[in-house]
Amino acid sequence: MPLPHLDRPFDYLVPDTLDADARPGVRVKVRFAGQLVDGWLLERVAESTHPRLAYLEKVVSPVPVLAPEVAELARAVADRYAGSLADVLRLAVPPRHARVEKDVTATDPAGATPSTAADAAIPASVDAADPATPATAPEDAAATPRDGASAPSAEGPGGSGGPEAGGQVDPRGWRDYPAGPAFLRALTAGRAPRAVWSALPGEDWADRYADAVAATVAGGRGAVVVVADARDLDRLDAALTAVLGPGRHACLSAAAGPARRYRAFLAARRGDVPVVIGTRAAMFAPVERLGLVAVWDDGDDLHAEPRAPYPHARDVLLTRAQLAGVAALVGGYARTAEAQLLVETGWAREVVADRATVRARMPAIAPTGDDPHLARDPGAASARLPSLAWTTARDALRADLPVLVQVPRRGYLPSVACADCRAPARCPHCAGPLGLPSAEGAPACRWCGRVAAAYACPECGGRRLRASVTGARRTAEELGRAFPGVPVRTSGREEVLATVPAGAGLVIATPGAEPVAEGGYGAVLLLDSWALLTRADLRAGEETLRRWLAAAALARPGPAGGRVVVVADGALVPVQALLRWDSAWFATRELAERRELGFPPAVRMASVTGVADAVADLLAGARLPDDAEVLGPVPADEGRERMLVRVPRARAAALAGALHAAAGQRSARKAADPVRLQIDPLSLF
Repeated sequence: MPLPHLDRPFDYLVPDTLDADARPGVRVKVRFAGQLVDGWLLERVAESTHPRLAYLEKVVSPVPVLAPEVAELARAVADRYAGSLADVLRLAVPPRHARVEKDVTATDPAGATPSTAADAAIPASVDAADPATPATAPEDAAATPRDGASAPSAEGPGGSGGPEAGGQVDPRGWRDYPAGPAFLRALTAGRAPRAVWSALPGEDWADRYADAVAATVAGGRGAVVVVADARDLDRLDAALTAVLGPGRHACLSAAAGPARRYRAFLAARRGDVPVVIGTRAAMFAPVERLGLVAVWDDGDDLHAEPRAPYPHARDVLLTRAQLAGVAALVGGYARTAEAQLLVETGWAREVVADRATVRARMPAIAPTGDDPHLARDPGAASARLPSLAWTTARDALRADLPVLVQVPRRGYLPSVACADCRAPARCPHCAGPLGLPSAEGAPACRWCGRVAAAYACPECGGRRLRASVTGARRTAEELGRAFPGVPVRTSGREEVLATVPAGAGLVIATPGAEPVAEGGYGAVLLLDSWALLTRADLRAGEETLRRWLAAAALARPGPAGGRVVVVADGALVPVQALLRWDSAWFATRELAERRELGFPPAVRMASVTGVADAVADLLAGARLPDDAEVLGPVPADEGRERMLVRVPRARAAALAGALHAAAGQRSARKAADPVRLQIDPLSLF
């Protein structure tokens, strides 16, 4: 049950009529508190300590879709995030699609799932391990085989095809990284290496992940790879199809629709495919003989689940690697503080290129706000497109090369102000920010959607508006006029371009929607850096560098004419990391500062949000660790407040357990006002 005070298994009798179908992992219906509710059959035992038991009402489907390993992982995730097992299982197993299930099982009526799952008992609970605490030394972590995987089968999971069983995968793509070939060899040999990979500029990350997956499959094991969005999933899908062959992997994504998603899930659960890739919906995917879990671009906020108990894909996969003793790969152009913690604690090893290779592969990067450029162009400090950026774009277009322009905001003019007194323009109904949807459109509120056609500034009475923030569509309009005759394309939320052709052209994109250009971009312009760097967010610098590196990685190498211009002061720390293409240095510095200030991931922090009385009630009933520090309250949204509870990482399990127990006490009393619990939320302010 999802209620915190009922977060435990319950015993029921199995009638003779359901004995054959009532296997661990099947969906069932039971009577609970007089109501017919859905449930999962976790384990079959001969006796129970409870004197009076009710009977199972129904086995919804004889297909045991909940794998024992996934149930164990779900319990660990629920404990780590102070949540309920029912909420995690809702995320782990997609809703049943009866027609798809009937079609799939009709082809194999004797057994719809691997035989090992039919009689396996699923543990009711497990203590979650902290991935940041090294269970073994780094050397042992790279050499210790998974339990029961000492002898890789002669045929990989899911049958033949793809890489030859037991064969070696060509490591040429990883040779730019000194530890890369050894990482592939360890995967093929059935060991469990753990790596934090910093990708080189211009690297085809999807091909490198496909190499790692192929090495795992060649060793007789399976893999789970999680990416942030559908565009990355399409790239990885194409790369794996080229390496493994068609039909050797399944794609799990909520955007695929209920039928396709459930069909892919059943293919993985039945062992028809050895590899599952997908967005965060795939982090719990069942895979036979799992050997590798991997996540690309773990700093992307799309990896954070917006539903309770709010798990992060990276942390779920690392917990899975710890529980199952399998390999782990965390990769990206940028490195998060969480990934740096894995390296510093010895839980994982970094896979990076040497500085000479980095300098040869990276484009030439220049800021516009340092002293030499300001001396030549005094207006660069306030100009949105300084002369350096304009001339760089002009030179690339003259060389018949495409130019990428990254703009943080979508739309036309997402924020406007009074042209006379510069006061922000606000909606007269809800006080939300006004924006212009187009050059001819009337200002409209971005919160309530009301049109303010007759807007007058309440401060000075002025009726003229000016741009406060310029969006991607307005930028495309301005650059189209600046470079007449040059094709202009936009890529953003409304329409995401996958690729653009070679040749002169302007591409205006928001972060995360940058298309790949054939042969690379001749110039990349990073505009409106202030909009990223000045956000009131703990991860503002980290997120800014991640977005910049992702865009700059699409440029040609410097010797081939690739140029990157960032409209920012060159003395800023994120800009320095970009200029040197050294995200590891930035992550080390960021982690050290968070240790000093007491912010995640150096500590474990819980956010308790609700109305003031409810938050106070929960914290008063929580038996927090002695070294817990309570911070706040601070205003949240919609009249609620937020309290933060901070403990050392060693006390993380105690904090989560105390908060979950306190939430259980409130739910048992049927407290009216809800309280939201989040462990290590992405946003603290």
